[in-house]
Amino acid sequence: MEKIKSLVSKNGVVIFTKSTCCLCYAVTILFHELRVNPVVYEIDKDPQGREMEKAFLKQGCSSSPVPAVYIGGMLVGSTNEVMSLHLSGSLIPLLKPYQTLS
Repeated sequence: MEKIKSLVSKNGVVIFTKSTCCLCYAVTILFHELRVNPVVYEIDKDPQGREMEKAFLKQGCSSSPVPAVYIGGMLVGSTNEVMSLHLSGSLIPLLKPYQTLS
């Protein structure tokens, strides 16, 4: 989907969320705690949100289409994948280029 490609290509870290999703909120807070300011795009406020969800599932988001996390233009996945990367110590190296100093 063109909207996804455009946002992902223009920004280092993008999290597609829903405004009422607690897991989306948790992943966003995790990134902020790791000193990353992701672009957060709430798909439930977009008329094409349903199509975006389908696109995330087709791209490989396993259990749930949101949050759909992209780092460096690549789909990392949803909450399970992000938390697995974090617990294994692999998330921070992926985020290093996007971390702020403060």
